[in-house]
Amino acid sequence: MSRIFTHRYEVLRRHVDAHLARLVKPAPPETLREACRYVLTTGGKRLRAVLVLLCSEAAGGTARAALPAAAAVEIMHNFTLVHDDVMDHAPSRRGVPTVHVKWDLNSAILAGDTLVALAYEELLRTRHDDLPTLVRLLTRGVHDVCEGQAMDLAFERRNNVTVAQYFDMIARKTGRLITTSTELGARIGGGSPPTVRALRAFGAYLGRAFQLQDDLLDVVGDERQFGKTIGGDIVEGKRTYLLLTALERSRGSDRRLLEEVLRRKTTPPRPLSAAGRRRLVRTVRAVYEHHAVIDATRDLVAANTRRALHALDAVPDSAATAMLRWLSSSLVDRAS
Repeated sequence: MSRIFTHRYEVLRRHVDAHLARLVKPAPPETLREACRYVLTTGGKRLRAVLVLLCSEAAGGTARAALPAAAAVEIMHNFTLVHDDVMDHAPSRRGVPTVHVKWDLNSAILAGDTLVALAYEELLRTRHDDLPTLVRLLTRGVHDVCEGQAMDLAFERRNNVTVAQYFDMIARKTGRLITTSTELGARIGGGSPPTVRALRAFGAYLGRAFQLQDDLLDVVGDERQFGKTIGGDIVEGKRTYLLLTALERSRGSDRRLLEEVLRRKTTPPRPLSAAGRRRLVRTVRAVYEHHAVIDATRDLVAANTRRALHALDAVPDSAATAMLRWLSSSLVDRAS
């Protein structure tokens, strides 16, 4: 059964990829068009887009009817990544240079702005009796993502961020667009109010589990599978569930070490050599293990995945619902 679901996911992902590739046609101004096309054709899981398609089917509709909305969400997600990369000065994403590196800063900003417009153009191609509600959903989702990003930036200047505040931030920055995806699909599929509520709740729990797993993989993942350097969050002093929970649980030298990691964001640190970086990551990971933070994170990923699966109990059984269950479980076990 897993192979069937994996194949189905790949089929849906390829449909989304093909649709996105057709959206940006060669035309002046060439640099802007090329940058947008580059963003939309450099791969990715297409998780949010596939969720739109599957939730439309789970609600009683079709994936085909939801394809423009799925593309809209995926385009909007990529817009946030382009601007995130600018703010983070990130040199690469998905193994290729970021837009501001391949072109320049102004081109990246313009490409992101253009992607927002393109996302709305796509959403408005959806055949639905209540397009204003769909537009409001996507708009609210983008608004919350921007708020979450602003909170994340503000956290960089604070050494007193709480775990509760972290959860509020990821609910917006990461979770909101996943919740938007599941609700858009449910509404396009013609789901009943209970079905729409259930799929919205499913998305909310899945979004939290997804971000927690990302935090976890940065510490315990396989670098080749994860696609980026392990320990990046630690070296950057990023406020994650693991770091904040370890701070709450630690005292003495362990706490002093973690406070030093926090200050890597608020006070520009001396650059680390490759050996120094590995040593810091290894030492902090040992602190996490000592205070059972890694196990606590795994438990939270599993608990939120269970809640997501429980939410699906209110959705009529179907092949799409079964695949949503498989997808939830596979995200817990993912290595990238």
